[in-house]
Amino acid sequence: MKRICLSLALAAIGLPALAATDVGVSIGINQPGVYGRIDIGRVSAPPVLVYSQPVIVVAHPAPVVQHPIYLRVPPGHAKHWHKHCGHYGACGKPVYFVKEDWYQKHYAGKRGRGHGKHHD
Repeated sequence: MKRICLSLALAAIGLPALAATDVGVSIGINQPGVYGRIDIGRVSAPPVLVYSQPVIVVAHPAPVVQHPIYLRVPPGHAKHWHKHCGHYGACGKPVYFVKEDWYQKHYAGKRGRGHGKHHD
């Protein structure tokens, strides 16, 4: 119990620093077999999602509310997200999985090719 209280106290100390930073990172992906985060801010049509609610895998309680991220993942990764979230750096974050047909129709053609990070 003392360990949990200490962890929460340390997390609370860092909250003002986290609240003051507004950092956004996106990785462009549009090659076959390349999966990862999608920046939907510049897309004309809203994404078609695999699940209607974001999926969150939490190893430890997270005291900071985070904005959801949108990911394109290979078949099976969304279903067994707890096994794959670490590969995408998305454990503990709310994640929406976009459907492949929406990605191909509304996103892949709008981005330059070959600038993404490859995820196996």
